[in-house]
Amino acid sequence: MRDEATAEELARRAAAGDRAALDRLLAELWPEAVLRCGRFLPCREDAEEAAQDVLLQVARHITAFEGRSRFSTWLYTVVANCCRQKYRELRRRAAEQPVAVEPAEPADPRTTSVIAGSRVDLLEALERLERERPHLVAPLVYRDICQLDYAEAAERAGIPLGTLKSRLHEARKQVRPWLRAD
Repeated sequence: MRDEATAEELARRAAAGDRAALDRLLAELWPEAVLRCGRFLPCREDAEEAAQDVLLQVARHITAFEGRSRFSTWLYTVVANCCRQKYRELRRRAAEQPVAVEPAEPADPRTTSVIAGSRVDLLEALERLERERPHLVAPLVYRDICQLDYAEAAERAGIPLGTLKSRLHEARKQVRPWLRAD
């Protein structure tokens, strides 16, 4: 959002039950949600679908925002979860459809859905990491994808800063070969 202080105040009021504050928060949050979702899903349509899910989750769960961390930090968790869920949904849909003929030229990630080849490597690596070493997922998502600073990422993950750095190092080491594999 353009004004983070306004977002914080709107989020606090919405969490306390102020419906008008929630409506305004959701309206002002849309561009930021699309931008943040675009870090996971570079195809605009996929990012917009995920952003709609983000706003729905914010509306449903704003009362869970207790104000102990910044709203923008809380929002990153919602964005990360919604984007990863959207990816799973898109992958499931793609598996149910007949296989299309491969295009002659590589797909442009800004206009092609994640399932058609954009960012599949990263999202697949996150899925694999979650299966094999789930405690490493949050540090990688918060620091490298959401681009939170180390302190914010540690706070959001609920772990000490040193633990975050250690887990982040291990997560990067685990994911690196998977990203190069294809």
